[in-house]
Amino acid sequence: MSALRGFVLLIALTAICAMSLYASASEVDVGAGSSRAAESVRARTVVDDTGHRVTISYPPQRIVSLAPGATEMLFAIGAGDRVVATDDLSDEPPAARNLPKLGELANIDIERLIATKPSVVVVWTYGTSPAQITLLGRLGLPVYREEPLTLDEIAVSMRRLGRLAGTSAAADRVADALQARLAALATRYGHVRNPPAALLEVWDKPLYTVGGREPMSDALRVCGARNVFGDLRQAAPAVSVEAVIARDPDIIIAAAPPGKGAAWLASWRRFSMLRAVRNGRLIAFDDQRLSGLGPGAIEATAELCKRLAAR
Repeated sequence: MSALRGFVLLIALTAICAMSLYASASEVDVGAGSSRAAESVRARTVVDDTGHRVTISYPPQRIVSLAPGATEMLFAIGAGDRVVATDDLSDEPPAARNLPKLGELANIDIERLIATKPSVVVVWTYGTSPAQITLLGRLGLPVYREEPLTLDEIAVSMRRLGRLAGTSAAADRVADALQARLAALATRYGHVRNPPAALLEVWDKPLYTVGGREPMSDALRVCGARNVFGDLRQAAPAVSVEAVIARDPDIIIAAAPPGKGAAWLASWRRFSMLRAVRNGRLIAFDDQRLSGLGPGAIEATAELCKRLAAR
C-alpha cells in the first residue's frame, strides 16, 4: 500500500467534506417481491449509504470504483472481476493495482471514465469531487455513494454493495465475520472506565490529526482509548503543538508511513511536560490499512488494540 495513502485520504476528507455532506445511511431497498424473483429482473433500484435511490441494470457488469474502501470491499464480496477501473488510491487488494486508474479522487478524468462504459460508478462522498459527482449524474450514469463513518458501518456498507453487485450472500458472510471480529475487539479492549486520551497523529509537518467523525477515531474507542481531539467535527483537522500541549494526551500515536514513525515521535520527546512523554506512552504505528474504509481497517484496529494494551 502506498505510504502516503493515509495522509492523502485524510486531506481529501478535509478539503471536500464541507462541500459534500449527505443524509445518514439507510437500509437498502431491493424492490418488491422475493429475493429470488428480484435477482431475475433486468433493472433494480437500491439505496446507497447516503439514502439516494440508484437504478441500475442488474447485476452491473462494469463497475467503476472511485472509492478506495469500496474497491477493497468489492473484491472481498466477489465482485472484483467486474471492476473495470478505479481512482489512483485504490491499491487494495493487490489485484486492484493492475486496473486502469482514472486520476486523483478530487480530479477524475471524466472522458476516460466514460470510455470504460460503466454500468455504475461508486463514489466516496467525502473524497470524490462533488462537482464531478453531479456531472456524472447529468451524464446519465448511475452513481452509487459510499460513506461509512464508523468501523461498524464498514460492514453495513459492504452489505449494501453486495446488493448492488448481486453478491449478497458473499457480502453478508464477510460482513458477519467483520462484525463478529469488531465485537470481540470491543469486548476485549473497549470496556475501560476511564479511557486514556490519545493523540492520533496522521501527519507531522504540518501537524494533522483526526476528528471525532472519522473511523480512525472510532478505532481508538474500540481499543479502550478516546480521541483527545474527538470534539472536532473536521475529518482531518490541522492542529498546533500548543493545542496538543494544552490537551495533554496520555498517549501519542504516530500513524505514520512505514519508517517515519520513530522520527515523528522523536519530535515529541522535546516536550517533557507532556504526560505521554513523561510516561513513555509513544507508539509508532505504520499499518496503513487503519486509514482505509475497507475490511483491512478492522484488522489494523486489532493490531492497534494490541499495541495500546501493551503500553
